[in-house]
Amino acid sequence: MNQNTKLDEISATSESRGCAKHCSPAAVQTHAPVIDDTPTGATVFRISSMDCASEESEIRRALEPITGIRGLSFQLDARTLAIDAPADLVLQALEVIRRAGFDPQPIQPLGDEPSHSENDGHEHNFSSGIGRMVGALVLAVLAESVSYFAPDALPWKVLGMAVAAIAIGLAGLDTYKKGWFALRNGKLNINALMTVAVTGAFLLGQWPEAAMVMALYAIAELIEAKAVDRARNAIKGLLALAPDTAEVQQQAGWQTMPVKSVELGAIVRIKPGERVPLDGVVTAGNSTINQAPVTGESIPVDKAVGDAVFAGTINETGALEFKVTAAANNSTLARIIHAVEQAQGTRAPTQRFVDRFAGVYTPVVFALALAVVVLMPLLTSVTWMEAAYKALVLLVIACPCALVISTPVTVVSGLAAAAKKGILIKGGVHLETARKLKAIALDKTGTITEGKPKLVEWLLVDPSANKIEVERIALSLAANSDHPVSKAIAAGLVAQNTEQAVSVEGFAALVGRGVQGAIQGQDYVMGNHRLIEERGQCSPNLEAVLKTHEEAGRTVTLLASTAGVLALFAVADTIKDSSKGAITELKDLGVTPVMLTGDNVATAKALALQAGIDDARGNLLPEDKLTAIKDMQQRYGATGMSGDGINDAPALAQADIGFAMGGMGTDIAMEAADVVIMNDDLRRIASTIRLSRDTHAVLWQNIALALGIKAVFLVLAIFGTATMWMAVFADMGASLLVVFNGLRLLRTNSLLSGAESGPSAKTL
Repeated sequence: MNQNTKLDEISATSESRGCAKHCSPAAVQTHAPVIDDTPTGATVFRISSMDCASEESEIRRALEPITGIRGLSFQLDARTLAIDAPADLVLQALEVIRRAGFDPQPIQPLGDEPSHSENDGHEHNFSSGIGRMVGALVLAVLAESVSYFAPDALPWKVLGMAVAAIAIGLAGLDTYKKGWFALRNGKLNINALMTVAVTGAFLLGQWPEAAMVMALYAIAELIEAKAVDRARNAIKGLLALAPDTAEVQQQAGWQTMPVKSVELGAIVRIKPGERVPLDGVVTAGNSTINQAPVTGESIPVDKAVGDAVFAGTINETGALEFKVTAAANNSTLARIIHAVEQAQGTRAPTQRFVDRFAGVYTPVVFALALAVVVLMPLLTSVTWMEAAYKALVLLVIACPCALVISTPVTVVSGLAAAAKKGILIKGGVHLETARKLKAIALDKTGTITEGKPKLVEWLLVDPSANKIEVERIALSLAANSDHPVSKAIAAGLVAQNTEQAVSVEGFAALVGRGVQGAIQGQDYVMGNHRLIEERGQCSPNLEAVLKTHEEAGRTVTLLASTAGVLALFAVADTIKDSSKGAITELKDLGVTPVMLTGDNVATAKALALQAGIDDARGNLLPEDKLTAIKDMQQRYGATGMSGDGINDAPALAQADIGFAMGGMGTDIAMEAADVVIMNDDLRRIASTIRLSRDTHAVLWQNIALALGIKAVFLVLAIFGTATMWMAVFADMGASLLVVFNGLRLLRTNSLLSGAESGPSAKTL
């Protein structure tokens, strides 16, 4: 299966991206639809201060008067904007964006991966920003000192005000620019609220406090943006795992060249200890490869000729040569990262609730601030000056920053943590919904079982026959057939002993029954129960033995000569090593497992018993599986479905959460599913449910923290002695608390409860 097609549809329709600073809730809900696919030929710019939906909305509004722009593509997680327009209009658009308070900078050509130098530049900007904010804080402290210790004389006041003004300018120039633009457009985002509050405090004579407020706000904002970047870039960090160069076979010998220059079909060589630079298929050599970055497996996987290798994985033991099957920017690793980035665009139910709540909360508190400044002096002994100051404090509290940012950073952290373990969740809605599952339907073949028939037992039926001779005859006949059962028998016999196949004369396939041929002048058949019955070679004792194997879910093949049946070979699709543990984990989580399969009922029940499943349903067509899912939803409630075949797609789409196996799965199954398990390990379903529960818990912890702190300072601002810098400190402190609490999911143990090993993902 072509691995390049696997993630074509693992993306979600992008809504607003998560906030990295403080969003206007109205902007989150009303901005124009985001164009997910960057237009071909568009010019891409990085806007380092654009990391919130409200800022995207401001830029869109600023560009609306310009006619001729064909399209805009915002990627808030990468802080990029692609403008599809003629060159002269692009320049005009840039000028408008700069007037709005943003600084767009051109980046590398479209389609290239971010370079390390870009990341280094971002680190440099962060370091220089911290230096500037620390300088502003020192000046703010100096202004406080002048106000507190200096004589109450005009020269000292002028000096203190000048120092405070410099501190405000140093820390808050960007805030003022964006705040002024927001006020002009009637928007109450954090920049507008801070602009009004700081300016009002300065005019009321609270210039030391105004300087301290702006300095604290700017420092906390910078730290918060850095912390949120950690969540957003957690999965992107995997890109650094793939080397920049590859050793490629050329006419003149092996040559080291950049991976971006390596063509499809080229032969690449990797030595022990090196990382795989590109996706490919092994053409020479044997080795073991650590595939943890792609599939989440902790145990290295053996690789031989014909096996797939993935960029970013680690070659551990032997030298390998492989043929390149995907370009550097289209590798499995790059497509996983793209899939997770797209998934970050879908908002979880809790996030949508928070957006709606914040949309009401901000104007209500703003109205309360107006009521305080107007009514308090009339109804109480509070002076107009004191009432105005309280109103300014309320303006700071009115910002729903901690509340709005609490959900996206948590969801992004959960998505990144899952992806690092080989679990691709297609959106925040699925990450949060998985916790509600009460039952899960499991396809048998390829999900619970290996999906490959194996010889599990063979025995002599004729006790007088020579065992070694029977093995040789069976191996010779089976080796000449391409039927899966015959291949399983041949492979099993080769693995058990050293007997060699001999030539078969007159070999022929008996359609629907088996094969026949002559060995050393003696005629033999190797076939199913029906063939032996037709030959009149069945007996009551043999029928009893056959019944025992068939009830155990095995496919039985019989070897017979003209004299009678010589041996019986039992083939079965064996249960994965991980399946029993996975079923136990699901039951421990209160999730009821149900097996759905197209195989006969006897086989289904036999395998279900081995796996620990009580409810097994066989003889199901695709429409029957769909009906079964609907029945389970009525009976249990929220129901998941795990499968890997085309026949599973309708049931996957019907289920509340669909899990597709990424190793053996088909394209259509992966498209229909909501979650893709890259290494086909059924235990990852339980891991997903645990992660969903942890994510939901952290989401509501963050909401409680944000609202609780706001409520305390709301009361203190009206009836107590809360100051503006205290309100800013509490507001930004709450934001940092929810950010770092959300980041805990990157180190969650939810995904580590099951064993980390599992079958290799052979294709994506």
